[in-house]
Amino acid sequence: MKLYLKIWRQSDAASEGKLVDYELDNVIPHMSFLEMMDTLNEQLILKGDRPVEFDHDCREGICGQCGMMINGQAHGPIANLTTCQLHMREFKDGDTIYVEPFRAVAFPIKRDLRVDRSAFDRIIMAGGFVSVNTGQAPEANGIPITHEQAESAFDSAACIGCGACVATCKNSSAALFTSAKISHLAKLPQGKMESRKRVQSMVKQMDDENFGHCSNTEACEVECPQQISVLNIARMNWEYSISSVLKK
Repeated sequence: MKLYLKIWRQSDAASEGKLVDYELDNVIPHMSFLEMMDTLNEQLILKGDRPVEFDHDCREGICGQCGMMINGQAHGPIANLTTCQLHMREFKDGDTIYVEPFRAVAFPIKRDLRVDRSAFDRIIMAGGFVSVNTGQAPEANGIPITHEQAESAFDSAACIGCGACVATCKNSSAALFTSAKISHLAKLPQGKMESRKRVQSMVKQMDDENFGHCSNTEACEVECPQQISVLNIARMNWEYSISSVLKK
């Protein structure tokens, strides 16, 4: 396959970036999208040019580091996949592909396709903890939680923090990410003790990071690789309202 690539190049956060044209004529359909990017970088290195920088780690759809906008869609044209799970057979010979970084005020560009997503880490640190005894582990069957509760908490905890929800939201809202982190603890008895303080501090940190507000378009759920439900946002809003009332 021969592809025409238009890739965002930016040397650092302070520099002005632009789309740069590349041609790649040895693309194998069975390549993953990141392997295609590796092939391009090999050619650039052989020419003495600077390779395109992009985040990646596990390349198995687990870590969430490989986020990028592909033809205007977070992670590319296939729903509920990370970029590393996207394969070149989804494109046609002669296609032009636009590759850009996730864009949000809270995700400043570091270089090329790499963005700083440490805002997510600060939201988690603002309230992502539980108080537990550090002695002997309790008997698992003694914890009062149903199978349905456990499954629901696991569904929320499945968020990998890739940032696709922010990148695809017209307001750059982090409501889906933050609500998933709040919900998975709020649904478990171990998370009840700090639930009021947690939701207040995490929502405040989300606002302090300059993420936008949720306007319920649900685009975040559509693009989420883990299919995190927007019902988590409803849960977060409920937790926040209850904590605000009880705080008074």
